[in-house]
Amino acid sequence: MSTREDHLWNAAALRLLGDVYVFVATGPRSDGYWASDALAVMHRTVRDPRGWTALDWDRDNEVRQIQPAYPFDPPAVSEFARQLHPLTPESAVGLVAVMTEEWQSEPAPVRSRPDREAVLTDARTLLARYGPHTRFWTNAEAAAADPAAEFVTAGLAHTRSYGFATSEYYRGLDILDDVGLVAVSDDEVGLFWSFGAY
Repeated sequence: MSTREDHLWNAAALRLLGDVYVFVATGPRSDGYWASDALAVMHRTVRDPRGWTALDWDRDNEVRQIQPAYPFDPPAVSEFARQLHPLTPESAVGLVAVMTEEWQSEPAPVRSRPDREAVLTDARTLLARYGPHTRFWTNAEAAAADPAAEFVTAGLAHTRSYGFATSEYYRGLDILDDVGLVAVSDDEVGLFWSFGAY
């Protein structure tokens, strides 16, 4: 059954990230380790428990017959969390907001857009889904030194990260950059990932 909450979330997802190369999907929490749940989302072996919008350019990509998690090449579950750093909720909002940017030659970074506050509001709407006690993790290197890293000021092009993306070259597409956010609540695990491809 459709609700106002899912309409708001779906609209925010499409408005914010619908025209950039991202992966946005949510899966259920199991009784096990949250990293296993995140990997299940990357491998697309689970569906959104609420049936809300997912943004996945590669769900039907034939390269997944060779590399099932494409465009990811994630580490094993035992290494997964070691490649991530905790992030404050407000820093997580900023990271999702800059995922609206292009990796190279972005003409209008979020920090200078007239609709900056609307972009941040959409990012807050997306992350509010997971509840007030959600823990956030990122592969962005800035968070290793500061869980309150300021991503909006830096912009996407200056955000460096430990790569979770594949090095597989497929039909002229080379993925060179990626940055992601993992949202972990008691019931769900959400992934927000941006890719720079050429």
